[in-house]
Amino acid sequence: MSRKPAAAQPGERSRAELTFDRPQVLSALFGQYDRNLVTLENRLGVYITARGNRVGLEGTAEQVALARDVLNDLYARIGRGEEIDGGLVDASIAMAAEPTLDGIISAERSGGGAPPIMIRTRKKTIVPRTPAQAHYMRELVHNDMIFALGPAGTGKTYLAVAQAVAQLITGSVQRLILSRPAVEAGERLGFLPGDMKEKVDPYLRPLYDALYDCLPAEQVERRIASGEIEIAPIAFMRGRTLADAFVILDEAQNTTPAQMKMFLTRFGQNSRMVICGDPNQTDLPGGVAASGLADATMRLEGVEGIALCRFSAADVVRHPIVGRIVEAYEGKDA
Repeated sequence: MSRKPAAAQPGERSRAELTFDRPQVLSALFGQYDRNLVTLENRLGVYITARGNRVGLEGTAEQVALARDVLNDLYARIGRGEEIDGGLVDASIAMAAEPTLDGIISAERSGGGAPPIMIRTRKKTIVPRTPAQAHYMRELVHNDMIFALGPAGTGKTYLAVAQAVAQLITGSVQRLILSRPAVEAGERLGFLPGDMKEKVDPYLRPLYDALYDCLPAEQVERRIASGEIEIAPIAFMRGRTLADAFVILDEAQNTTPAQMKMFLTRFGQNSRMVICGDPNQTDLPGGVAASGLADATMRLEGVEGIALCRFSAADVVRHPIVGRIVEAYEGKDA
């Protein structure tokens, strides 16, 4: 595709025209009833006109530049087979406006520069939807131990499971170990019937959900049966050395400092470990002095080979109302 941006200074009125060379995909780009264009107009304050394979943009120089980058990014994503929805449009707007990601979108569009940030699994290709997710996905590749801190819905556990599945598929690791504390979220469920697996499975359900989203069901079951994928409470980690494995601890805010130390020291050769949790949502019973997650991040921040990735309400990728709920509660608690 080609573009003819008008030269203008920031704050001045500017016009630009984009010409797309594949008219057959414009319905996906524009969305049903042009809802993607309407979203761009409302979010960026730019005026958009579409005629045939040409799109006109009008607004301040900054607004036009952002709208141009977002449309080019979405157009490139369609070319890679991605499905454009409202969440992806919002994510592209956020990333285009993020200074720390300057050049990434244009590099993906032109085919030059750094490769796109993505995770490929058997069922889907996953791309970042916020700048924090992009940073997190980079750290998942480059560091041996990563702490992911932030509210629910930001993709902390999901992206870690996706990266683990990708490495298991390629043979970079031999095992995938998923764990979380068996702590009730403010309820007392009492006696649970069944064998040990049936007792702990309700606590581990979110990890299963992420797995089934990245691998066909029959592969998940086969790999669990063979031991390639193991899902267990943190209590089962004591005394083990987790080598050649991708290890994920979810809901880490519900560990005690002793449990966290035990878990972190299971780290073995050729392994990667991701610890996910929300420091503001601890379900530890009364009388427990501190969360193991808060204690570990205080002690380990700045240690070589360990990365800390922090998410906020702005990174929530569930329904937009979830982000607003998180913001409301954080503001109330501040």
